[in-house]
Amino acid sequence: MMIYRLKELREERNMSQEELSQKSGVSRQIISILESENREVNTTTATLQKLSAALNCSLSKIFLP
Repeated sequence: MMIYRLKELREERNMSQEELSQKSGVSRQIISILESENREVNTTTATLQKLSAALNCSLSKIFLP
């Protein structure tokens, strides 16, 4: 399981969860779950690729170091 930096990246771009959902095609509920602090979540590579494209960043930036 992984922990992701989605919230940080989304907020840097002044996007709401709803805006990221619309731009990526990933449901807001999934984005909310992935952004949950201190919670490790599994998701598909395809979902992460959609989110990274919508955030205009590399896939590797989504993962916490």
